[in-house]
Amino acid sequence: MKIIIVGASGTIGKRVVNALEKDHEIIKVGSKSGDIQANLTSPASIENLFKQAGSFDALVSMAGDAYFGPLKTATEKEFSIGIQSKLMGQIDLVLIGQHYINPRGSFTLTSGSLTEDPVLSGANASVANGGIDAFARAAAIELENGVRINAVSPTVVEDSPGYFPYFPGQIPVSMERVVNGYIKSVLGAGTGQVIKIH
Repeated sequence: MKIIIVGASGTIGKRVVNALEKDHEIIKVGSKSGDIQANLTSPASIENLFKQAGSFDALVSMAGDAYFGPLKTATEKEFSIGIQSKLMGQIDLVLIGQHYINPRGSFTLTSGSLTEDPVLSGANASVANGGIDAFARAAAIELENGVRINAVSPTVVEDSPGYFPYFPGQIPVSMERVVNGYIKSVLGAGTGQVIKIH
């Protein structure tokens, strides 16, 4: 399979690349690195990504930023970070990518546990994650030619200790479990699923 991995140089992205590159052709995409560079907040940049990559069998996205900070002082500008980057950026990968993906291909997006289990200062991420989960369920009933879509929803992972203070009392999940969630989405048969890794 020809698989586009967006966010390939990230903590999770690197591990997903390692898991899939043995048996598949991988195109790594990053904002500043990889085979192709793309800005998720720019539809024109995303269109250019697909023009460079050409037709493909699967896309996995682990990209997109969100704002972490107290709700009391949050502004629309700060809240738009998660909306424009993590939410609309990943949605645009599907809206544009559906015209390039091969029949029976798949999209895998990344949301997160904050949809259902919010933490202090994480409202922006919760909103972005919830939107991604809803989009995956809704898009699954409209994508054509047997194309599948799922969202992988991990909690904080053991390889990201910088985030531990935001998740008091939560047990970080192993990277192996997270990676297997992405493999299930890409190589399995499910669609419209939120694959929870908590």
